[in-house]
Amino acid sequence: MSNNKIFGEEKITKLLLRFSIPIILSYLVSELYNMVDTIFVGREVGADGIAALVLVFPIQRIIVALGTMIAVGTSTAFSRSNGRKDIDGARKVLRNGFSLSYAIMILLTITVVLFGEKILIILGSSQNILPLAKEYLYYIIFASTFLSMTLFISNIMLALGNSKMSIMSTSIGAITNIIIDFILVTKLGMGVKGAAIATSISQLIGFIYAFYHYRKILKEYNMDLAFGIDEKTALSIIGVGLAAFVIEAEDGILMGVLNNLLASTIGDSGIVVLGVISKVYMFLFISMLGIAAAMQPIVAYNVGAKNYKRLKGIMYETTKFAFISSIVLWAIMMIFTPQLISIFIKDQAIIAESVIAFRIMIAVFPLISIYYVSIYYFQALGKVKTSILVSVLRQIIIMIPISLIMVRLFNLGALGVWLSYPISDVLSSIGSYVLIKNEGVQLNIAVGKQIEREKLEGRLA
Repeated sequence: MSNNKIFGEEKITKLLLRFSIPIILSYLVSELYNMVDTIFVGREVGADGIAALVLVFPIQRIIVALGTMIAVGTSTAFSRSNGRKDIDGARKVLRNGFSLSYAIMILLTITVVLFGEKILIILGSSQNILPLAKEYLYYIIFASTFLSMTLFISNIMLALGNSKMSIMSTSIGAITNIIIDFILVTKLGMGVKGAAIATSISQLIGFIYAFYHYRKILKEYNMDLAFGIDEKTALSIIGVGLAAFVIEAEDGILMGVLNNLLASTIGDSGIVVLGVISKVYMFLFISMLGIAAAMQPIVAYNVGAKNYKRLKGIMYETTKFAFISSIVLWAIMMIFTPQLISIFIKDQAIIAESVIAFRIMIAVFPLISIYYVSIYYFQALGKVKTSILVSVLRQIIIMIPISLIMVRLFNLGALGVWLSYPISDVLSSIGSYVLIKNEGVQLNIAVGKQIEREKLEGRLA
């Protein structure tokens, strides 16, 4: 059975497991990749080093967000073209996506080089932390293009049914990062600068591996590596990928706001606590995002094939798997919080404060599994406005205002920041459930029409 054909015919449970497990492993490796610098810097440099990395984090998220926007937008449009058997359309989408990804990253790099210090100050950097944050930022920004292109290629491979390439490129980069971090940060004492260099080199090596595989796709679709951007195709890619951009970027935007709130209430120590718990917190998303990402090309293919009966089953199974897996991870995190926090830092006072903050943050976490599944579902359906609305709901529309109210109006300080997480989790889950329920009504109508059409075709045959 061909990779495209399995999206329309293989058993849904088996298909989700087949594609979600490699993606979950890829996310796991990716998160380990992202936390390696924090572990080495936290244990060798200390709290100031962690604070510097936390302040750069919003910029890193914007980099990933832009890369993900083009990657997801391209792969979704690519899957739909394959579902319609439109090979010329698939070629056009690939060329535009690759060109967009490269062009956007070059522009971003230039912007950060020119205005990096001002951006860090806006994000809440104190004069004590600013030199370390600048040092880290100016090294990693030059590898941003390689990171973006690797994301692009990985998503295209997933759309073609190759879920192993992503984890391999990420694993190669992660292993390289650990080795170079150990040499530069621990053995040579290069601190934050060494961690940044390690990250940049590992991202370059990951890209080289991914690009080697991408050349095979170009050959399969009879394409060269020529650059070209068609306005209509480019806007379509950006429109579909905009929700994915918001999902990634809002982490950075939220972190920037929370950094400022914590800096104004308890100072740099609050930024350190947020930095430590946010690294652990991201591991909770691994299973639900992996399952939702595995669902996306399956849904997109069946939308292109107009197989609405299958769409119902896909949504149900995805939500069920995401919820169950998130409960398991949530329980593990609740029980072993002190041990997980102590991986990053030795300061017992910060560890104690981080444990309390983290357990408050994740109090109702499993509820948001339906929230994230709904984002990917609407995105795969091509419902851009709905997917963007749901994407901004939790962190931008709900969490930022609540955190500001808790800290500024009720004077709850850091506690107000931690409480804003479970409150926004509950409210955003309710909102996404309502939207999914309404979408289900429309889907039932489409299923009814499909059944009638199949009956008619059967009688004519």
